[in-house]
Amino acid sequence: MNYDIFNGDADGIIALLQLRLATPQESTLITGVKRDINLVTKVDAKTGDNLTVLDISMEKNRAALELVLSSGAEVFYADHHRAGDIPEHENLSAHIDLDANTCTALIVDKLLNGQFHEWAITAAYGDNLIAKADELADAAGLFCEQKSQLKELGTLINYNGYGAKVDDLHFDPAVLYEALLAYSSPFDVIADKASPFYQLQAAYQSDMDNALAIEAQHKSETLGLFELPNEAWSRRISGVYGNLLANQNPDSAHAVLTQNADGTYMVSLRAPLNNKQGAGEICSSFATGGGREAAAGINALPKASIAEFITVVEGKY
Repeated sequence: MNYDIFNGDADGIIALLQLRLATPQESTLITGVKRDINLVTKVDAKTGDNLTVLDISMEKNRAALELVLSSGAEVFYADHHRAGDIPEHENLSAHIDLDANTCTALIVDKLLNGQFHEWAITAAYGDNLIAKADELADAAGLFCEQKSQLKELGTLINYNGYGAKVDDLHFDPAVLYEALLAYSSPFDVIADKASPFYQLQAAYQSDMDNALAIEAQHKSETLGLFELPNEAWSRRISGVYGNLLANQNPDSAHAVLTQNADGTYMVSLRAPLNNKQGAGEICSSFATGGGREAAAGINALPKASIAEFITVVEGKY
């Protein structure tokens, strides 16, 4: 049996999209909201099975990965998050690149020799690698309007992945992936008025208007911190709102805290764009936290720990 296991954000969806446009196959899709990364545990693998794992931390899935490999299954693993020690196993093909200026879709793009390069650029925009995406788009000869279109599409696909549960989202990530698989080019998605692009576009604007109406809870030279209420729109917009703030003030870190039902906070942290390091380290120092150098998060930060979080972030930057 084939399993395609992928993060439900733009990078995970588009990484798989490129692979399956290049090599179509019947597979069981395993994904979820962006924060749902312990996805390898959801597979009961057997000898002869093939797993493709994309855009989820190997470090967070290490035990499940070793169990899968011991079962005799073969694993293709591509990612740019914290990996820890990569297992040495004949059935594992690992493509891990922790560079802060890459993402999983760009790793796949290299493996496919740029076969679906415009999709990879879209993913880079969605993962807030704006400078890298602009560089690739310029090298590909894209016009300013085309760059803006790919940036918006990538942002919208990424926006759809944020939520506490799939019910918060406008599209189940597996459904969105299958809908996008019908388009060999991202420009075809935008040209089709019936595509998911237009539904996500309207929803995004509504959620962003709500976020922009909220004042910062904490503001310093090194950190801007915003608290959003326990609402579905807050959970949907938190990540892309953090990206927007980061792009507006590239010398500062930004944190978006969204209240959970139990009174804790889901945290999206963005390192300063001009100093893209340390976010994963900061968030990993708190229970339920993790991520990469430029962007990271905490699933359940107690209210009493917000002051400590601010101190740690400001001490880092």
